Amino acid sequence: MIAEQVDLSKYIEMRNDRPNIRGRRFPVMYLISYQRANHSTIEELCDDYSLSETEVLAAFLYYRQHKDEMDRQDAEDTKAWEEQYKR
Repeated sequence: MIAEQVDLSKYIEMRNDRPNIRGRRFPVMYLISYQRANHSTIEELCDDYSLSETEVLAAFLYYRQHKDEMDRQDAEDTKAWEEQYKR
């Protein structure tokens, strides 16, 4: 458990109420979901998306600090996408 929040604003920025890797318009949740689905290592994520190790680690730490909120948003986004797909 993390005792205190680490300031990740150097690496993470908010866009449309979703955290993104700063300057990349790359959603943190996309990276998390990709890693889960593919069991990618940090090095593979860096190579696959041209990210630095620091950016990847910052994304994982941000997710860990905001897990409940991000999982809720992801579930809402998935539900909305599925409803739109059915139409």
